[in-house]
Amino acid sequence: MVLLHHLEHSRSHRVLWFLEELGIDYEIKTYQRDPETNLAPPELKQVHPLGKSPVIEDKGRVIAETGAILEYLSDTYGEGRFAPAKDSPEHLDYLQWIHFVEGSAMLPFLLSLYTSRLGDAAAPLMPRIMGEIDNHLDYMEGALEGRDFLLGSEISAADFNMSFVTDIANLQGFLAKRPNLKGFTERTQSRDGYKRALEKGGPYRFV
Repeated sequence: MVLLHHLEHSRSHRVLWFLEELGIDYEIKTYQRDPETNLAPPELKQVHPLGKSPVIEDKGRVIAETGAILEYLSDTYGEGRFAPAKDSPEHLDYLQWIHFVEGSAMLPFLLSLYTSRLGDAAAPLMPRIMGEIDNHLDYMEGALEGRDFLLGSEISAADFNMSFVTDIANLQGFLAKRPNLKGFTERTQSRDGYKRALEKGGPYRFV
């Protein structure tokens, strides 16, 4: 049985949501953030050396990194529902979107978060950071033209991964003039599995 090490208010929500959509039996162990530092508790280092979440345990293996976890769960339990066949033309697009999320799209949002703590000292960096946020979101907006999800009409593991970025962007007001991304966010957040994940894992503030 899959065991999810779930940190409150974190990327782990995507994995919990995916487990709900897969409809498989799983266990969840929830960790609370330090109220002063907002960091993960030291107990997570006993699960994985990085001490971060999400992490899953399954069949004697410990698996970290959200994209890798989603790919593993899809390959192992998805029965072809959440990823295109590996010999299909869509599979390369699927892999690129899976890795785009943490490899490209999240970085400027993290930089914005960290530099916001510097006050006026961050001002020289902000035009570049905001420019990269716009660059990535415009790319995603164009890719979703005429589509419900990244690969077409059916949701894939890439969409589950991307939801963290679009949730943040929506919360921060970046989707007001990007109707394709706004619609994508509404479709993902309206799914029953997404709502069940919030009930089981608690709300998250996209940190």
